[in-house]
Amino acid sequence: MSPDPLPQLVCASANPDKVAEIALVLDGLVDLLPRPAGLADVVEDAPDLQGNARLKAVAVCAAAGAAAVSDDTGLEVDALEGAPGVRSARYAGDDASYDDNVAKLLDELERVGAHTPDARTARFRTVVMVVRPDGSELTVEGVVEGVIAPARQGSGGFGYDPVFVPVEGDGRSFAEMGDEKHAISHRGRAFRALAAALS
Repeated sequence: MSPDPLPQLVCASANPDKVAEIALVLDGLVDLLPRPAGLADVVEDAPDLQGNARLKAVAVCAAAGAAAVSDDTGLEVDALEGAPGVRSARYAGDDASYDDNVAKLLDELERVGAHTPDARTARFRTVVMVVRPDGSELTVEGVVEGVIAPARQGSGGFGYDPVFVPVEGDGRSFAEMGDEKHAISHRGRAFRALAAALS
């Protein structure tokens, strides 16, 4: 008897770094199809991560005529009252680079006098949503706690990875962990929860 085919999902993300991470986590669990070519960027103006994930998944589902999966991730820093949060990708401005966002984060923590590790607690939160053509939705979440390092550590990863040191790790930042990070990362946890829910 041949095995059941894997569930197919169209990936809503246009960020190649994120798509590569998602594909790695879902390998062998989901048949991940690329976002439709030529689809304009979705304006992410919802007030929370779940809202942004829904906006992207609905748009891609409509364009592809198939179930779509999207995610939105935020870095929540306690000393900054949860910022950058839903604006993590655009923290230093709409056209900000990863480096611009990290620089602003470190500057803001300096500005509020958050110098010790216990003053620099933070978490990454990922919300993943699947939207199907019949309008049904599935939502899961992944969270990892950590602290913001005083300076960049490592050259791997992307986004805030060089300054995020997970509590469950060994003192290395996500940028120093390579693919090891997927075992404990917010995105890894969220997409494994998705794979479990789909099965």
